[in-house]
Amino acid sequence: MLPFNIPLPLLTDSYKTSHFQLYPDARKMVAYGEFRTSFEQCKDDERMIFYGMRYLMEHYIAVPWTLDQVEKADLFFKTHNAGFTPFPFPKDLFLKFIKANNGYFPVKIEALAEGTVIYPHVPVYQITASDEYAHLVTYLETILTMTWYPSTVATLSKRCRTIIEAAYEQTVDEDSLWTLDSRLHDFGFRGCTSVEQSIIGGCAHLLNFDGTDTLSAAYYAQFNLNGGKPVATSIPATEHSVMTAFPSEKEAIIRLLNNYGHGVCACVMDSYDYVNALDKVLPSIAKHKLEKGGFLVLRPDSGDPVEVVMQGLRAIEKVFGATTNSKGYKVVTGASIIQGDAVTYDSLQTILKATTAAGFAAQNVGFGMGGGLLQKVNRDTMSFATKLSQIVYADGTERDVMKMPKTGMGKISLPGTFAVVKDEVGIPIVYPAETKPSTRNLLRTIYDHGPITTPASSNPSTSLSSYDDFATVRARVKREWAALPRTTDKIISPALHDKITAFKKQRELADLNGFHGSGKANANVNGSVVPNGVGPAAH
Repeated sequence: MLPFNIPLPLLTDSYKTSHFQLYPDARKMVAYGEFRTSFEQCKDDERMIFYGMRYLMEHYIAVPWTLDQVEKADLFFKTHNAGFTPFPFPKDLFLKFIKANNGYFPVKIEALAEGTVIYPHVPVYQITASDEYAHLVTYLETILTMTWYPSTVATLSKRCRTIIEAAYEQTVDEDSLWTLDSRLHDFGFRGCTSVEQSIIGGCAHLLNFDGTDTLSAAYYAQFNLNGGKPVATSIPATEHSVMTAFPSEKEAIIRLLNNYGHGVCACVMDSYDYVNALDKVLPSIAKHKLEKGGFLVLRPDSGDPVEVVMQGLRAIEKVFGATTNSKGYKVVTGASIIQGDAVTYDSLQTILKATTAAGFAAQNVGFGMGGGLLQKVNRDTMSFATKLSQIVYADGTERDVMKMPKTGMGKISLPGTFAVVKDEVGIPIVYPAETKPSTRNLLRTIYDHGPITTPASSNPSTSLSSYDDFATVRARVKREWAALPRTTDKIISPALHDKITAFKKQRELADLNGFHGSGKANANVNGSVVPNGVGPAAH
């Protein structure tokens, strides 16, 4: 059952249902999706993670449409136009592929593998629609574009890990590096707009860390994406309601330690007076904590993030002591701090700098990220878009299509059909499909007028098992992110670069003849137009 029982034909933008009568007559049309900028247009690190296609395929795209859904859509469209009049939609085409194609949407979709590390302007998927269905090429754009969200969360999470890894490399001994996987914990479930968002965003975070309190994502990743093998962990912890339910904070902490003090557990410390809790309550439970023998994590939840973390570190060092590791940094004995309030990419850096500057190893501090991880991103964070790139008209004439707005050259698109091939370093290079090297195209067919069946099964309902499991995707992210340079201007192949240059000249000629054309764009040494920040790859 689809969410809210909305018919599949309605999972698009209103205006798209009218495009079947607006496109020119065509034999074939091709569109593609890309991120047009790096995360928040960062110039220092342009790497991004593509993730989330599998979820969309399994739940919305590789799902057969039904006659009943089309009839419900028809009923809706009867009053959807201005003045509550009939709105156009391609009902006859829908009915045709339901009958002729078992209800599967009649396009081919190629996509990068889940977890592929890319740069701006690398096509992440390509849609091809042919014959009578050519005009449906961008009908699925609305749903497919939603890969922006898990890709953006995965990229943000990985960027945070990169910061933490640098602090670990500087301050943490090798035998403690295992703690890095839990340093950024997903606290974002309650801030999500829906359970579905928590699953999609929460799984994206788990590509980089195994710490989460978002149970929906932890379960989904384990049992739907990883064959039942564990993916995520958490620890028992108090909340303010637990702390304030007792007459004193000491009693609440004793209760925590009696039940969970033999292992790792966490306690929020600012229900009343954070400084008093550190100076007076913490020493009063120290003996009990030591008797239990476990590891205690203290959590401030208000105040200046840097100040409260430093106060916490000094307090636990004073109460429980610390050792100095081989790199000369202090490691508190049996206790640490987790900062879960106001954590962002920027504040995380600031806190770690203060921590290490004070002589503490980075392993002494963990982070809980909620809104900053799952909510404070949008489609513009990495500027995702889907655009038409080629059309073959009814008479057989082939034309590459390129968007090149004078008023927004940051929204330029690429012309033609594409192949993505790694160079010797592993950088994904974009080629015109007709000129790609013999090396494997990273854009692989994942849907072709229906689910792709594997040799092991001809049953469409199980064909999506051909997707890599979560552990494999995790490994891909880790391997490719480490191998690729932070920035590159070589993702456009010479052949595609030449196409872009030729297109510019065509538009300039159209301008001279009185048609609307392109204006000034970023230029390389040859004066040819390329997407912002991208140059031609070396021959």
